Amino acid sequence: MPTLTVNGNAVDTNADPQTPLLWVLREHLGLTGTKFGCGVGSCGACTIHLDGEATFACQVPLEAAVGHKITTIEGLSPNGDHPLQRAWIAEQTPQCGYCQSGQIMRAAALLAANPKPSREDIIDGMAPNLCRCGTYPRIARAIERAAQEG
Repeated sequence: MPTLTVNGNAVDTNADPQTPLLWVLREHLGLTGTKFGCGVGSCGACTIHLDGEATFACQVPLEAAVGHKITTIEGLSPNGDHPLQRAWIAEQTPQCGYCQSGQIMRAAALLAANPKPSREDIIDGMAPNLCRCGTYPRIARAIERAAQEG
């Protein structure tokens, strides 16, 4: 039975080792903040952190995640008060909201690697994640706001 470290907790799962991590998180562990968007690594709705790196959970088989630190949107901040989460609210970033957990997770990895990104850094760093509603200007403002809070 594979054991994962998810949001700081060791969890066992009886899922098939080839099951995409996205489905293990959602269906086996009940962590539904990580969204299914495309299943082929093209949209970013399923972005999580794997050892601190923004990763598409739909592209990682369970067996490849064993031994790594996994963080989902639920584990980003126990109280939902991460600077990005506060900035997302202040900037009224979401429209439909479906992609936003993936957007926040990619933004968190971006800020961890570059705490004071330029607008160009933000645009480049966030490029793998798509927003069908086109809230990119609000996403960029929210990241800039969170970076200022430091």
